[in-house]
Amino acid sequence: MAAPVTAKFGKFRILLGDSASPMVYSAPCGFTSKSLTLGKSLSEVSLPDCENPDLPITIGRDVQSISASVSGEGVLAASSVETWLTAYESTDSVPVKIEVEFSTGVVTWTGNFHIESLELGAEQGGRVTLNVSMQSDGELVRTDTLA
Repeated sequence: MAAPVTAKFGKFRILLGDSASPMVYSAPCGFTSKSLTLGKSLSEVSLPDCENPDLPITIGRDVQSISASVSGEGVLAASSVETWLTAYESTDSVPVKIEVEFSTGVVTWTGNFHIESLELGAEQGGRVTLNVSMQSDGELVRTDTLA
């Protein structure tokens, strides 16, 4: 049995774009956990069997919309505070690039996201933490360089 090709934590990157031309993407420091969720909103329709109407009806599903969300949590790094607050305070969505790098290539998604929420917290004896939630705004484009 051959072992699967996998990617380590540091090879899964959430990068925010700046307003420079050409755009420069960088990963704010501090995440200890991060995720990308790709979702679809579906509509359902009942599909009867036309030859035998007594059979159970099956359900057909059609895609109404697609979306993506990104979440991350970790420590609030001083070097990232301005980046996160500026992105949150913007009424416009911000450019985001998500990468997963394998030894066989990279899967990349690019698109705009709204910073839905920033949650700062701390516990006695601990460090200040940050939880981030982002929601896609428009199309998310995927490109692959996997072998």
